[in-house]
Amino acid sequence: MSAGSAATPGSILYAQRLKRLMDAIELREPDRLPSILFSHFWVARYCGMTFREAMYDYEGLAVAIRKAMVDLEPDGYQPVHAAVAFGPTMDILDYKQLEWPGHKGLAENVPFQYLDAQYMAPEEYEEYVQDPTGFMLHKYMPRVAGALEPLSQLPHYPGVLHTRIIQSMEAYARPEVRRALETMIKAGEEMQKMRAVQSRLIQELKDLGFPATAHATSHAPFDVAADYLRGSKGAMLDLFRNKDRLLNLLDRLTVLIPPTAIESAKAAGGNMIFVPLHWGLDGFMSPKQFTTFFWPQFQKVLLTLIEAGLHPHVLWEGDCTSRLDVIKDVPPGKCVYFFERTDMFKAKEALRGKVCIRGNVPASMLIAGTPNEVREHCKKLFDVVGDGGGFILDAGVGVPDEAKPENVLAMFQCAKECVY
Repeated sequence: MSAGSAATPGSILYAQRLKRLMDAIELREPDRLPSILFSHFWVARYCGMTFREAMYDYEGLAVAIRKAMVDLEPDGYQPVHAAVAFGPTMDILDYKQLEWPGHKGLAENVPFQYLDAQYMAPEEYEEYVQDPTGFMLHKYMPRVAGALEPLSQLPHYPGVLHTRIIQSMEAYARPEVRRALETMIKAGEEMQKMRAVQSRLIQELKDLGFPATAHATSHAPFDVAADYLRGSKGAMLDLFRNKDRLLNLLDRLTVLIPPTAIESAKAAGGNMIFVPLHWGLDGFMSPKQFTTFFWPQFQKVLLTLIEAGLHPHVLWEGDCTSRLDVIKDVPPGKCVYFFERTDMFKAKEALRGKVCIRGNVPASMLIAGTPNEVREHCKKLFDVVGDGGGFILDAGVGVPDEAKPENVLAMFQCAKECVY
């Protein structure tokens, strides 16, 4: 706020809510229990939109988000557009990694689904490590988007120098390459439309007093390998068959991942990073595998983000109760661990004085429970996990699409009633 300018009700609320969140993140007791709204299609359903409409109607989704925020009054929120509103762009690209509402005959009220597949063959490990940008351009992008298949014809520039750079321009004039480039421009223009609506909404919500709590996203190196390159089957087999190749790839990803998140957060003017995790959990990896293939590399990513002045909000999807004594090894008051099914009371015991805990009202309770059950659960979380601060209330993995509105309202109302 500039000198001499009068504080508005929205700016006062914004400062209060942001302080409440930062007090929790930095392990102090705030004035009361802070809360965050994280959802995908629930806000659309809450306002009578179909899931497909949420993916295609940028303005309609903005109206729904604004209504949900005003009704629930959370202390922060994760922007929804960047999580769901990319239907038109996927149509343009002929995108192959997702199925989504209304696409290829699917119903209009089903969530989009990631299609697990092998997008990098085991014999391509070294190629990716040596030239990741070249691999993504020539092989990965053509594999995940039909409209981008002609990119495989582009020159391999590490070996294209001097006058050969001039000669290489011929490739861009090929009709199929030209079409791919024109399609990329069209897709980029569509994304600009979505981003413009999202940016305007973020500013409107800021004026109303609501801080955003995810200014960029990042990943764990093993999750990149398993989710997006080797596929689940390939990655799990590589834990046994291609250990050295996998570790070499993970070391490379440890360096490649943080810069994009840091640049994105700076461009957004914020300092909170959302990091969803999928593979380093109880039931997927043994403790030895976790401390070999997952945590050392991910810890380096976290430390790089923290050193850049960012606060990672790490979503441990599933149960990681057995990992608590390992994952507590981070600088105190810098990270938020967002738990889905981890034992919150054991987490508090292990992480007290180290990490802010976020979560974890169960999806089943928000879908099938009653408002009284929700309030009782939230109060118990506050009494135990909130003891001494360092706790942010949220649903287990965000508000589920099918959650009853009265249960969600009860969760956020309870947060306002839990005073330190």
